Amino acid sequence: MSGSTSADMARQTETTQDATGQLWKQLDRSRIVMLWAPESGQHPQPMTHFADKDANAIWFITSSDTDLATAVGSGVQGQMTLATTKQDYHASIRGHMEFVQDDAKLDALWSPFAAAWFEDGRDDPNIRLLRFSPQEAAVWASEANAILVGLRLMRANLIEDAPPPDVGVHHILHFEKTA
Repeated sequence: MSGSTSADMARQTETTQDATGQLWKQLDRSRIVMLWAPESGQHPQPMTHFADKDANAIWFITSSDTDLATAVGSGVQGQMTLATTKQDYHASIRGHMEFVQDDAKLDALWSPFAAAWFEDGRDDPNIRLLRFSPQEAAVWASEANAILVGLRLMRANLIEDAPPPDVGVHHILHFEKTA
């Protein structure tokens, strides 16, 4: 039976700069986030993303005939959440969403997995490249697994005057505005 190693778990970062780097690494490691445009009344939906730290962008490939595309229109504030499969890292990210016409970027992101969603593959006229530019993120990281967190919570409830359980760190991150 294989268990999680400490290298597999989220690291408790000390500085905002470390936490920002960790967020980009977690986005690189995961493939699915929940994405939505809060003001539209639309529900969050699972979307495959492509993190691009150098461009301060998170890219999505979607279709023009979705409720998300309607909500984005010519640009809108968006929200996305990330939770790792080990449940040791969570992020809630706010930013600006807009469609971008960039065939080179779309070609770089294109894959057989993306093609499966479009009847005409890469030539489908409904394909839209969506850029999410993060502006602010709240992140939580824990080096503990769910069992250890549960034990710490039980201890805090069972022992009189026990300190609050140490279950991780929390940071609020701010990103540079991009053009």
